[in-house]
Amino acid sequence: MQITTPDIGVEKATVAEILVKVGDTIAVDDSIVLLESDKASVEVPSTSAGVVKSILVKEGDEVSEGAALVEIETEASEATAPEAKAEPVAETVKTEAAPAVEEKVAAPAAATTSQSVEVKVPDIGVEKALVGEILVKAGDEIAVDDSIVVVESDKATVEVPSTVAGTVESVVVKEGDSVKEGVVLITVKTTSSAPTASAAAETAPAKTEAAPTPVEKAQAQPGQSGPVEINVPDLGVDKASVSEILVSVGDRVEKDQSLVVVESDKASVEVPSTVSGTIKAIHISQNQEVKQGMPLMTIDGVADVQPSEQAKEQAAAKPAPAETKPAPSPSKAVEPTAHVANSSDKLSKEQQAENAKVYAGPAVRKLARELGVLLAQVESSGPHARVIKEDVYAYVKQRLTAPQAAPQQAVAQVASGLPALPDFSAFGGGEIATMTRLQQVSVPQLSLNNFIPQVTQFDLADITELEAWRGELKAGFKQQGISLTILAFIAKAVAFLLKEEPYFAGHLADDQKGVLLRNEIHMGIAVATPDGLTVPVLRNPDQKSIKQIAVELGELSKKARDKKLSPKDLQGANFTITSLGSIGGTAFTPLVNWPQVAILGISPATMQPVWNGKDFDPRLMLPLSLSYDHRVINGADAARFTNKLTKLLADIRNILL
Repeated sequence: MQITTPDIGVEKATVAEILVKVGDTIAVDDSIVLLESDKASVEVPSTSAGVVKSILVKEGDEVSEGAALVEIETEASEATAPEAKAEPVAETVKTEAAPAVEEKVAAPAAATTSQSVEVKVPDIGVEKALVGEILVKAGDEIAVDDSIVVVESDKATVEVPSTVAGTVESVVVKEGDSVKEGVVLITVKTTSSAPTASAAAETAPAKTEAAPTPVEKAQAQPGQSGPVEINVPDLGVDKASVSEILVSVGDRVEKDQSLVVVESDKASVEVPSTVSGTIKAIHISQNQEVKQGMPLMTIDGVADVQPSEQAKEQAAAKPAPAETKPAPSPSKAVEPTAHVANSSDKLSKEQQAENAKVYAGPAVRKLARELGVLLAQVESSGPHARVIKEDVYAYVKQRLTAPQAAPQQAVAQVASGLPALPDFSAFGGGEIATMTRLQQVSVPQLSLNNFIPQVTQFDLADITELEAWRGELKAGFKQQGISLTILAFIAKAVAFLLKEEPYFAGHLADDQKGVLLRNEIHMGIAVATPDGLTVPVLRNPDQKSIKQIAVELGELSKKARDKKLSPKDLQGANFTITSLGSIGGTAFTPLVNWPQVAILGISPATMQPVWNGKDFDPRLMLPLSLSYDHRVINGADAARFTNKLTKLLADIRNILL
């Protein structure tokens, strides 16, 4: 069995360390390799227990989602190996035996096989979930589709059905465990009794051909007709707003046709249809906040269904000995949260600690935080006195019958960290002007600057010769459709300097005892848009020419103004440049954008008299403002950095030396 790279939130990552060796015995969730990207270091856990048979990667390899990491030998594969080998032998004996003997043996005897089968977590639509309840125990007899465990995430509570029938041998997980797709839940001993292959072929060939199994039927069918629910895909952000609905009920749509446009502080994304068909219902409205997994529309059409899913549907259609309670549909689980999507956490740390003592799943705890509910006050109705979402909604509905003013003031204090605004009605009053969505979502990120001891170093760069050279090149670039700004030269000079001064492109470690030094330069470039400031990322400017940088700066600016930036365009920066352009001003103190430790501010250049030793020369001087995190950068280092930068900008040829 191969352990593959899970979804780690980036396209590629580097194998930094291999944590196991051939022959090691590992358990489920034991870390096997350490992966590093420009975002984080991640330990990849094993999804199964067994012995490491071979390691399929080496340190320094680049891997992406689905890439094989190690191969392990599980107990199940060892147990089934002898059985697999025994079958050909039996077949040979039957072939060599005389027909008369074959008939005698085949009539009364039947081949009985038993094996241990692992039942694993299916695709539940989230990366991780918690085991809320275990519904079976060792020794229980279960049928296909019998519920075996309840798993809970912040999106839904789901009962996981068994994919096989038999006797439960062991329960591998326990309540409270964190699981994900592919993790083993239970092992089941299955027993099947059937006539031998040769006897079955001789006695009832017609019957075998005429009665294909439900799985064969399911595999033969290309798709499933009927209503198909289209959900919000992974957008790379927690929440986004529906800015435009592109279809109406009754419209005919094709697969991959755009249905809605959703916007976040990072990008605008068109969500495509996964099937062809007719729009039956639209579950969202314009400006509604949505997140991954929420239902968008129901389409009456043909969906591509995997054979395994079809097999389950065929099996579910058969009458079962005992009906199992169906898991709540994603729409029912998620729909109510749409009404509270704008809420932030409304509980203090002490209240959240009290909620942690109450038996409830992560989705319920999150809902309680958003609604400001103390779970100890909620009457539980779930199994084993577990608080479920319906209990929270019932409690809130009951409390809302009497409006209360005091909690609203408490919310304002907790959300902003500041006291509530005073009453200005005696001084003429006022009205609330709503900030843009980009401004609203920037508030939490900007608030992180309160925890950074920031200092700003000011300097002046003489760019007289640089500007003259830019003037000579500008016309030729313009003919090629390229806008050559002074920012392209500054980005190139800063990228060159960051290779010499890596601490300015690093990050303070979580334990505050070290600095994460990055292997690559990814530079955030602040762009002003009608909605506010956004910071797309210029990749590897140290490896590009000034012409390439100018082209990419133009493309990023256009995408920012058109709201076409993707989440990837805004991630991974380790240094930022922000410029006032020609707006005006002489200097300013830009805010360090955590987790970065430095940011360079550029003010408009002005002609100034500069003393050359004999007289004053008119020189074009560019103000620089370097803000830095004093925990990582010393004042002397910052002064040296800006001094080096002024020399590079005074004579850009120094980069070639």
